[in-house]
Amino acid sequence: MADVTHRRADLAGHPDIYEMRNRYERVLHGRDVVLVDAPVFLAGLYCAISPWVVNNFATAQPNLVVHNLIVGVALGLIALGFTLTPERVYGMSWALCAIGAWMFATPWWVGSFPDAGIIWNQFLIGGVVFVLGVAAIAQSMAVRRRQEA
Repeated sequence: MADVTHRRADLAGHPDIYEMRNRYERVLHGRDVVLVDAPVFLAGLYCAISPWVVNNFATAQPNLVVHNLIVGVALGLIALGFTLTPERVYGMSWALCAIGAWMFATPWWVGSFPDAGIIWNQFLIGGVVFVLGVAAIAQSMAVRRRQEA
């Protein structure tokens, strides 16, 4: 009868072990900023639906409704890029800071005569996105320093 027992194979003797270790190391280093992906996506989702969540936002500020929908979709796409190709997209982390800063000014530049609820909503979204951008920049800089060392 044939020997059907399975022995656990040790990869130490595998001819491609060094290449596999290097690839595994590269993949792990690219994902050091994984904690920013989901919050950016959630901030984009909230930005997109906020005109219908905050008091009379959708009816009082139609220009701001379209603006928040577009910015929310853009944030969602950035989060998707962070997830799919982090080593390429994290170079764009500064864009989150710019979007966050832009959200502070939108109640007056895009909207007209905003009420306190709309102002606080835009400040909340802007602050969260700006802080996430700073966190993504800090993490990507730490990854670069580790790769250079």
